[in-house]
Parts: sequence; structure tokens; C-alpha cells
Amino acid sequence: MRAGGRAEFVLASASPRRADLVRQIGLTPDHTDPADIDETPRRGERPRAYALRMAGEKARAVAGRRPGCWILAADTVVACGHRILPKAETADDARRCLALLSGRRHRVIGGLALVAPDGTLRARAVETAVAFKRLEDREIDTYLASGEWHGKAGGYAIQGLAAAYVTFVNGSYSNVVGLPLAETYALLTGAGFRHRDPDHDPG
Repeated sequence: MRAGGRAEFVLASASPRRADLVRQIGLTPDHTDPADIDETPRRGERPRAYALRMAGEKARAVAGRRPGCWILAADTVVACGHRILPKAETADDARRCLALLSGRRHRVIGGLALVAPDGTLRARAVETAVAFKRLEDREIDTYLASGEWHGKAGGYAIQGLAAAYVTFVNGSYSNVVGLPLAETYALLTGAGFRHRDPDHDPG
């Protein structure tokens, strides 16, 4: 579909924080359209491969129903070693994640995928190292009571109360929040996407 003679820009995500991050660099999606796919990791699948597969499958799923558009999809994976931590849906999920992350360094891997209007798919992975202080039981209890963990990969949101527990970040901070901004902008512009808001153009 086209608006005003241009290909529309679609964010394949239901995440409000991803939409906010895209807007932070002056990119306003014409639509947000969650892919709603099965996100179960395959047996033995490594975190980086999983993040790239998820981003690619999300982008393709949305491109299938929105041909001729720019489709941007992303997936955020929190990994300890080769272990993929879940998106916490219950307080018990979040407690197990936080206990595992306590006093350790882990990786946050962002998978990015872009489908151009001609159907070409481009993808890349961005990795950020993060370390947590050793968490006391009361700190975990306080964080669980906040509810910030719900639906978050690894059971935490770095932009919220969990910032008090983070002792080290090496790499893209916005990747940990949900979308690596510099890499996203480079992926879009490298594919030929042109910014449409001259009043807020990071280029």
C-alpha cells in the first residue's frame, strides 16, 4: 500500500516501547502490525540464531499481508551462556530469571529484520553485554511487586526500576530497551528508506 505516492512504513510489533524508540529517531510508522507468530525456540537453537529467526519470521509474516511496504521487525533475546531466558509471564518466571542474572554478566541480543517494498529481506543481530549486582531476596521481591517484569525478556526492563541493579553495559543501551537505534537507522537508510519528516531528521 502507498500513502501520498510513497511506500508505507510498518512496525511489525505490539511493543509500545519499540514504537517510542522508533519515534525517538524521528521515524513515525504509518501502521503498527504485530506478527503474532509462534515464538517457541527450536531444540538446541542458539540465542543469536533464534533472535535473527524471530525477527525474520515476524517481518515476513507482516509483509505477506502488507505487500509493497517497508516492514521493520525486531526481537529481543536475553541469554546466559547458550540459555535463552523466557519473556516472563508470571512472577515465578521473573523470579527464576532474576535469580539467574544476579551477580552475573549476560547478553542481550537484538534481532533486526527489514523487508523492502520489493520484497528483499535484510537482517542483522546486535549484541549488548549487561551485568547485574548480586541481588538480595528483598530486592527481587520489590521488583516483582512493581510488575515491570511482565512480558519482558529475561524478566526485567532496564529503563525502569531494574536500572538500580545494572552495574555494567557494553554496547547499545537502546538494544536492551527493545530496539538498537543506530543499527536500525543504518539498516533502513542502507536499504534505501528515506526519512519523511524534515523537522526531525537525524540525518
